[in-house]
Amino acid sequence: MTTLFAALPLLTILAAGTPVKIDDFSSTAPASWKEQPPRPMRHKSFTIPAASGDQHDAEVVIFFFGPGGGGGVEENLTRWKGMFTPPEGKKIEDVSKVETIKVNGVETTILDVRGTYNPSMPGGPAAGPRANSRMISVIFASPKGPYFMRFVGPEKTIEKNKKDFDKWLRGFKKS
Repeated sequence: MTTLFAALPLLTILAAGTPVKIDDFSSTAPASWKEQPPRPMRHKSFTIPAASGDQHDAEVVIFFFGPGGGGGVEENLTRWKGMFTPPEGKKIEDVSKVETIKVNGVETTILDVRGTYNPSMPGGPAAGPRANSRMISVIFASPKGPYFMRFVGPEKTIEKNKKDFDKWLRGFKKS
């Protein structure tokens, strides 16, 4: 019994997830997010397991290109919308929503878009279009930023994990 109580703090730490630091802000990723090894241009990245019936995992990627790097808000919103083909009979504006919020005083722009995802990375392999996808992209305009976040994957997987993503995003606090 004593061993069980001694292990509880460790289990709590392990269940908490990975701490994510952005400048002077930090938030802890959900425990279900699996941190990925470092890759070029990525500040941090995670894989989120596919929901039942989905073929692909989702991912959360945080990009940082240095102070003032990565382009402006409108430029990025246009580029991100361009990564999607809306369902037949709809325009991209019909399947996307933009909102601006404050996260602990930091202006944060969020794009939520759905449709067929056409992933492309300069110099990377073509992954092919992925129907029934969704992407929530974020510009976190921290004082030393901006940081760009992308939560993308099958629509069901994104919906299943959206509350955790929102809680994580809104949880960034000065550390």
